Amino acid sequence: MSYKVKLDVFEGPFDLLVYLIEHSRMSVYDIKVSEITTQYLEYIAEMKSRDVSVAQEFMVLAAELIELKSRMLLPRTEKEEEAGEEEDPRADLVSRILEYKQYKKIAAFLAEQADLESHVHTKPQEDLQAYAGESEELLKSDMAAFVKAFYGFLFRKQRIDEVRRVYERVERQRMSVENRISQIRDLFKDKKKVMFSEMIKEDTSPYNQVITFMSLLELLKEKAVTAEQKKRYGDITVKLVEEKE
Repeated sequence: MSYKVKLDVFEGPFDLLVYLIEHSRMSVYDIKVSEITTQYLEYIAEMKSRDVSVAQEFMVLAAELIELKSRMLLPRTEKEEEAGEEEDPRADLVSRILEYKQYKKIAAFLAEQADLESHVHTKPQEDLQAYAGESEELLKSDMAAFVKAFYGFLFRKQRIDEVRRVYERVERQRMSVENRISQIRDLFKDKKKVMFSEMIKEDTSPYNQVITFMSLLELLKEKAVTAEQKKRYGDITVKLVEEKE
């Protein structure tokens, strides 16, 4: 009856093979079969010298590596050369190694999740009916307190409605960038340059002044106007760019 024994950090033949490839800094897609086979057989021999029972799958993979090494050393026949490029003999081994590494990664992830779940403790459901309390009782209050509370509700509702109406009126008064750009263009009907201070002299709110500045940036982006500021914090001269025919 055969059984598996974990040898050092190697749980199987592919675990050992992957270790040898990575330790030798080889690419999985370009395995130096001769070198890896030699290292693999040396490890098997060392296991036997220590009287460690070698699992059958280790010997099976060793035989496969020896066969693959022989195929790599044999010269190509004339028929193979005439047929063109031959399939890499290592292709099947590379595919199996990549599949093994993928399963190894998934197994490590599942083991980590199982370890996390082991630290999660749940509390069984209990009957909380005893703490539910009594059924709702009727409101106990005199008529004067009830009327006072009702008038308080109406007063708060009236104040909220007033604030909402004022806010909506202010929002309607606020100008959009598109409308402000149209107004700025109207300033250039009779002249080719306008000072920025003239654009905002009638705008009393900071919001409208910001809208004017954003509109000016949009016109600069469209190359419809040019802007010049001769000194820091000085006024900005905005000139209209004449369209070429």
